[in-house]
Amino acid sequence: CHTIHAYVPATEPYGPWENMDRNSKEYRDAKDKASEVLWQAIEKQIPDVRNRTLVSLVGTPLTHARFLRRDRGTYGPFLKAGEGMLSGQKTCVKNLWCCGDSTFPGIGMPAAAASGMIAANNVVGFLDHMKMLDKIRL
Repeated sequence: CHTIHAYVPATEPYGPWENMDRNSKEYRDAKDKASEVLWQAIEKQIPDVRNRTLVSLVGTPLTHARFLRRDRGTYGPFLKAGEGMLSGQKTCVKNLWCCGDSTFPGIGMPAAAASGMIAANNVVGFLDHMKMLDKIRL
């Protein structure tokens, strides 16, 4: 079993999604239409991917608003290319670290997970982490 995580920038307007009922056919159809560009891109490498897919989860601005608690379905920092850098995990408050899509390395699940790993490795160094895993026999 394998996982494919595909996404486009969350730059679409919120308005068309705003009043949709998440349980409606209209919403399901809009999700299908929005995800079509991703399916087509994946099919260039895996032509029968749709037939082989067991689970497909399509996120929309409503998904982001509901599960990520993001205003109007946005996510990630607002930085234009070439204008500024994402902050790191360290803050000005001693022993307070940040992670997620608004810190380095950026938006998307893999990058957000990596930011958590970076923060964790700053709190507990790699060697200490390995010693702990040995101690609990993991």
